[in-house]
Amino acid sequence: MKPAAKPPRSSTSALRPPPQPPQLTDTEIISLAQQDNPIPSQLPPFLLSESSHAAILSFLDTRASAHNSSFAVSEYVSALLSLISRHPSPALSTLLSALIHSYLSLFTSHKIPHDRSSLLILQQFVGHIDTIEIREIPKFIDIITSYLPQINDSEDANVLTLLPKCIELIRISNEVDKPVEYVGSVIDDLINCEWSKVLLIKMVEVIRDFSTFMDKSRKKEFLEKVFVKMRNDVEMQDLPGLVYQLLVLATKGFGKREVIEGIVLYFGCSDKGGSIMKQVEGTVLLHVNFAVKQDPSLGQEVLGLVRLDSSAFNHFTVVVLLSIARIRRFEESAIGVLKMALLNAYKEYKFAKVCTWLSDELKKEYLENARLVEKAILKAVNASHYGREHIVPSIVQLGFVLLGVDEGIPKEIVKSDGFLGPEGLGAQVLKCLFEVHEMSRNEIIEQCKFRLLSLKPENCFPITRLLGHLVLVHPHRMLDHMSHIKEMLDYFAFMDDRMSYNLVTVLLPLIKLSRDLKNYTILVLRKAMFRRESSVRLAAVSAIFDLILAEKQSKTDGLFSFQESSSQASSSQQAEVLCPTREDLFQELSGLLQRCLYQQANIRVNLYHGLMKLVLVDPLAASAIFNFLLSHFQQYYREDGDVQLGISQCLKLENGKFCVEEPLDCLLFCVSWILLLQPQNKNDHPSDSMPCFDFSITQDNETGRNLSGESFSNALTQIRKFLRNGNLEGLVGKSQESGSIPIEEEKRGRAATLLLGIIEVVINIIVADLAKADTVQKLELERELSQFIAIHESVEKITFNSKQINSTKKAIVRPTVSDTADKPAPGVNKLPTDRTPLLAISSIHRLLQLVCDNSKNGTNSQKNSQLSSQASNSKKCSHVLHMCLRQLKVFSIADKDDPLKKLMNGEIKLLGLPVMSIILSLKSELSKKETKGRKDVDDIHLALCCLQKLIEVSLSSSKYAGMLDVLVSANRIEDVSVDDGCNDECKLGEEIDDQSTRSKELFIKRTVKPLLDAFLEFSFLREAEILCNIVLMIGNKLPEERRSLVGSWATRICKSINISNSKVAKCLIFIAVTLSSPPTDLVISENMSAELLKVVGSENIDPFDKSETFPVINKSTSVAIASTILQLVESTISDMDWISIRLKTYYTVIQKGISFNQSGKVASELALEETLFLRAEAVVKVLAYFVDMNLKDTQAEHLLRIAVKFYKNLVRISKLRIAPKGCRQVLPSVKYQRLVEVTCRRLTAPIYNFVARVQKNQQESSTTRGIVSKIKRENKCIPDLIFQIEDYEKYLIQISKITKVNLLRHAKRSTSRDFKILEPSENTEEEQNLNQEADGEHSNTAENKSSDESGSEDEQTENGPLPNCGSPMAVNDTDDEDEAAVRQVKRAKMNRVVQDSSDEEA
Repeated sequence: MKPAAKPPRSSTSALRPPPQPPQLTDTEIISLAQQDNPIPSQLPPFLLSESSHAAILSFLDTRASAHNSSFAVSEYVSALLSLISRHPSPALSTLLSALIHSYLSLFTSHKIPHDRSSLLILQQFVGHIDTIEIREIPKFIDIITSYLPQINDSEDANVLTLLPKCIELIRISNEVDKPVEYVGSVIDDLINCEWSKVLLIKMVEVIRDFSTFMDKSRKKEFLEKVFVKMRNDVEMQDLPGLVYQLLVLATKGFGKREVIEGIVLYFGCSDKGGSIMKQVEGTVLLHVNFAVKQDPSLGQEVLGLVRLDSSAFNHFTVVVLLSIARIRRFEESAIGVLKMALLNAYKEYKFAKVCTWLSDELKKEYLENARLVEKAILKAVNASHYGREHIVPSIVQLGFVLLGVDEGIPKEIVKSDGFLGPEGLGAQVLKCLFEVHEMSRNEIIEQCKFRLLSLKPENCFPITRLLGHLVLVHPHRMLDHMSHIKEMLDYFAFMDDRMSYNLVTVLLPLIKLSRDLKNYTILVLRKAMFRRESSVRLAAVSAIFDLILAEKQSKTDGLFSFQESSSQASSSQQAEVLCPTREDLFQELSGLLQRCLYQQANIRVNLYHGLMKLVLVDPLAASAIFNFLLSHFQQYYREDGDVQLGISQCLKLENGKFCVEEPLDCLLFCVSWILLLQPQNKNDHPSDSMPCFDFSITQDNETGRNLSGESFSNALTQIRKFLRNGNLEGLVGKSQESGSIPIEEEKRGRAATLLLGIIEVVINIIVADLAKADTVQKLELERELSQFIAIHESVEKITFNSKQINSTKKAIVRPTVSDTADKPAPGVNKLPTDRTPLLAISSIHRLLQLVCDNSKNGTNSQKNSQLSSQASNSKKCSHVLHMCLRQLKVFSIADKDDPLKKLMNGEIKLLGLPVMSIILSLKSELSKKETKGRKDVDDIHLALCCLQKLIEVSLSSSKYAGMLDVLVSANRIEDVSVDDGCNDECKLGEEIDDQSTRSKELFIKRTVKPLLDAFLEFSFLREAEILCNIVLMIGNKLPEERRSLVGSWATRICKSINISNSKVAKCLIFIAVTLSSPPTDLVISENMSAELLKVVGSENIDPFDKSETFPVINKSTSVAIASTILQLVESTISDMDWISIRLKTYYTVIQKGISFNQSGKVASELALEETLFLRAEAVVKVLAYFVDMNLKDTQAEHLLRIAVKFYKNLVRISKLRIAPKGCRQVLPSVKYQRLVEVTCRRLTAPIYNFVARVQKNQQESSTTRGIVSKIKRENKCIPDLIFQIEDYEKYLIQISKITKVNLLRHAKRSTSRDFKILEPSENTEEEQNLNQEADGEHSNTAENKSSDESGSEDEQTENGPLPNCGSPMAVNDTDDEDEAAVRQVKRAKMNRVVQDSSDEEA
């Protein structure tokens, strides 16, 4: 470089213009910057001169047009920045401003490439921009903001790097006018401009630097725009980074709730499917999990979101909650929120399904919500293998939590509407995990073992059902966990007997595959057979027979000794599966089963039932079983004796009490069925049966094998003949005189009970013979059957008389171990207190047919028949109906999966036709008689009880739905003649496509209606009550639109018939109200209450004898009808309570700004609110009549409790009418104003008089018994009622103050301020002290409640805004001072407002 020129020496040189500094090239400037530590005096004047800035900046354009423009421009700009940083001066500061401006112009005009070099330059500008004059910075901002719509590439968005620093400098500067407003306008421009998907991602990244000077509204607006753009413009691969940046924003002051809500809404409602999206969700879950660990308040936002609004529940919400459940502090709360969300969805749907006054749209909404919750959980679990392995332990925990839930919708609703229910959903979750995730299998089995050993028995059945499914579907995988299974079996003797039996039952498919497990199970059962507890031995016997039956079934399927060939067996089990066969299991365990013949009676019964099940599976085992039982049976049967049956030997005296040692009836029952089930010859079944007791089926020993069966057959024949002779005294003992020893009568009763079972076994045999007899034999068998019916009746009388004698003298007897009643396990049969009948359904059907035939024959030959024959037939009919009813009661509680129950019960539909025929026949006979005999009426009553049980069975399952068709067909009348007064009930059974509904309505129309009319005419009130119960059962199963027809019919009966029986009247009123569609139900209740007031009377009205409109309401029935109507009103108030709580939740959601699925839901919720107002008004009209009645003490107290509940609901409804602070107050709707008016006029004012009247009646009562307890109850109930009324009026005053609408213009001042009962002077001092203490408690309670309510009110005013309902009457917001004044309203001010309103009326 040349040395600098020296200045001229002449004095005139100062007057000349300074010479221009020599111009440098861009290369020279770059070289100058690259020199190490240049001396400041050596900086060329060209760079320090402002006139040369244009030339310096022109090099940018020159280099921008070069071939490698990115490197050329970056090199030149970096050199200038280096020089400027090392030589700070005002001139260079001006150059820096111009340099940034020029560079931004080149960048935004795309004259230079947008690459990493340009990003580095922009980042260098950030470090130097604070040296520029503030007035120049807005120019940069304008260039950047105007360029935003053109950003379409990630490199284009690098220009935003300058923006945060520029805005920060302006915000803290005093040189710019209104810097805060300017910064706000810049942020608004950023938010309002059009965003591309690239700009969206960059904006989320850089906006966090603005968080300190952005207000809440702009932050919320920014987040809303981000989530709106996310739905359409973001690629899936960009989502994890974008979510991460959003979570960072949440920790930088942006709304955490808005961020969480937006993320959950996006991923939960996204329609982008496929494995890629699921992988993206897995990555996002990890980001959320990490963010919650860093900031736990984010986890609280997630929990609060789901707690507050059920519509926020989707599959992504589920996985987020499962993910944060892995954090220790959120483990229980996250799983609990998931469980409660599911249960709340079920409960809401359950309520909507049974609530008759909800609209169909709301019911459909609750149904869809419950289904969505189930689907969301299942969808989250099914996608758990897409990068979400960290949530697997949480899914296991959720599954077992749901398995242990015993709440939710009933099972019948689950089945009818296709829900899984909590238990089914939990099981499905664990099944899916077990199949997909190998890491979860050991944990699931371990949890099953732990819960089986620690939970209550009733909570363990879902666990065993889950194990049963896993064993069936994944047997070889379960064999890998053999150690856990053996540990569970080790506790067989220590578990509840039901659980231990179930455990072995569900493991049977697994035992087929493992000889080791089979041997281990047999060893466990052998040990259990020697336990002292009878319940353990009972379960062991049932489990042993299940093992034997499983082996028999395997052999019939071509499998040998519990073996199945499968290529899926694990390597550790294959050698074991191919083990050689072993001998027959029944033969092997016969010695162990022999022990059961010497144990308690319930264990022997279980043994006999197990032998019957064995013959059902393998009929060829009958001979072996006969050999097994013969020697034991011969102990109680003597063929050559006068008394062939040793019934007395079957009883024993233990601790002063006779008990059954040998259930001989069950033994004969077992033998008789085995004789029927065994093959008649050896060609009926294959001859490859197993060897039994060292015999094989050959020609040589076939005769020997049949000897035992023939012995039993001959014995049953002899017993049949012996019993027919009627030598009952030899069997049960002679009848003792009235002064006999009770212990002897007890023995006689026990013997008669055994004999009853034996007679029923014989009846079964006779009915079986009838099925294959010819005409001549049938007549003889029918006569024999009639004889045994008479014998059965006489023996039953002996048992009844024995019970009566024993009940007259109470003896203290210490029970023994064998007498204790253990809970029966499934498959474990025990001797119940009330003997289980041994009659088969086929036998009952035949007996009923016999009664029907005798009735027809008696009718045809009525003139020639004798009175004794008629009495005999009537007696036989009564007893057969008793037997049928007893059998139907047993059937209703029978185990439907028990093969013995299926064998005995058969087709229960067969009973419908003869029972209905008997009813119609008895009814026709009664109508012909001038005087109705009590015996015939009792027969009708029994037949109707049987009919009621049959209908219960028919309605309980679709399997028996055809029974109603059979019952309808029994009535041959095509249509019922009706009078002109019937209206809607004539439409029953017409214009219906559904066959099931048509059958129900036709049964009511053609059968029940004529019978009820006839019974009411004959004053058969017990029978009429049964028919009413039948109508109610069937009516509840009808669709809602068809129930009103039945309700209209019941209402017509109430208007036309005078009934004095309170039970029948109560049933009719209940049917008329509950089966009427809303709002008709409460209209009917109101009309009946008005008539009830006339009958009961009031303070100013004398009571009538009966109502003219509803003759069913009279003096005899008024008390029962009043209680019924009050109960119906109370149920309506309970529904209102649920609805008001639902509305409170809805308003809270809206106030907090949560926006899940608002479209369409607002209208349904507000429509529900209007319906609630109408329903509450109808309740007021009903209660208004009751507060005027002279009710008895119990009913008055019931009415007070109902009024307390009702006013609590009114308080909640009124609080929702008040807008929180800062929100727009809406005028109360017309329906709400009408509700307030009706309540004040018809209920609030009269209820004070009712309270005073109740106290006066108690004061004047002459009876003092129970007065103290009444005072205690009323000191709690009456003050609570008055407090609720005044609390309700307090909120009405607040609404009136805010909206300028006087809601209390119809209110009256309360005069009941002190609830102390005015006691006479002769009252004791103790009762006075009691009243004083109660008054003190009331004042304290009122003060506490007032403080609580004021606190909740202040808390409510801090919530978000109420929704604008779109009312044209909406008024402006009130001032803060007015709102403060409203919150501080005093009781004196309330009295003044009420007084003013009274003056206005005057």
